Amino acid sequence: MKFMLIRRADEDTEQGVMPSDAMLEEMARYNERMTQAGVFVSGEGLWPSREGYRINFHDGEPDIVKGPLAEPDALIAGFSVLEVDSVEEALDWARQWPTMDRDGNTRLELRRFYELEDFDPGEGLDRHRRLQTQLARQPQQVNTHLVFNGQCREAMTFYADLLGGEIEAMIAFSDTPVATEVPEDSRDRIAHSVVNIRDRRLMGCDMNAECYTPPAGACVQLEYGDVEGAEQVFRQLSDGGTIQMPFEETFWAVRFGVVVDRYGIGWMINVGKPEMEMNP
Repeated sequence: MKFMLIRRADEDTEQGVMPSDAMLEEMARYNERMTQAGVFVSGEGLWPSREGYRINFHDGEPDIVKGPLAEPDALIAGFSVLEVDSVEEALDWARQWPTMDRDGNTRLELRRFYELEDFDPGEGLDRHRRLQTQLARQPQQVNTHLVFNGQCREAMTFYADLLGGEIEAMIAFSDTPVATEVPEDSRDRIAHSVVNIRDRRLMGCDMNAECYTPPAGACVQLEYGDVEGAEQVFRQLSDGGTIQMPFEETFWAVRFGVVVDRYGIGWMINVGKPEMEMNP
């Protein structure tokens, strides 16, 4: 069974009064106990309702109202999600809410989540089950990992600058626990690097020269909305590299080109035509 343990709002939370460090520590200890018991799923606090919105629909048309929304005791300040075996177990955890909160005068509310098994069979329920299965298979991220022959640091620094990314990691073999197992002349090579580009990550490393094989059969694909920016990136990737397909119009793109850069990495640069966008 999954429950939401709701912490009701009050005058302080609606004024944006933040909890003390001591209160944060008490809540952390409470959450740690639930985590160790295997019942804690998540816990979140909410900004005051003055920062929120209420969306009321009238005959299908949304009417958006900016907060503050209502009297504090009708609002939510935060919640925890618990997964337990019974309502009694959920209530037992609710009874253990830290008494430091408002000197023991907090208002909580415990509500059970509906689960798919609670609904009658039907096509709508089947669709929800398919979505649930799909979400369970999906990774948190899909990233690209590149291999280099001693050029990883230079290449990833170049990509970060070219694509407006941020270098999150650049770790040489000399800085890893296996440093002494790596030949002296290879310790400056990169064991792990990460460039963050709008929460998408290019990752890379150097291989030993005798193990390195140039990448083949794969490209990093970049999608742009304007020709000028995309053409500049294509031009810089082409410098010292090999153009496999010129950057020009195709039946599916305003501009499209393929290039293998000077580090041996393949790139596809695309500026799509709106009429070619796939509809869901």
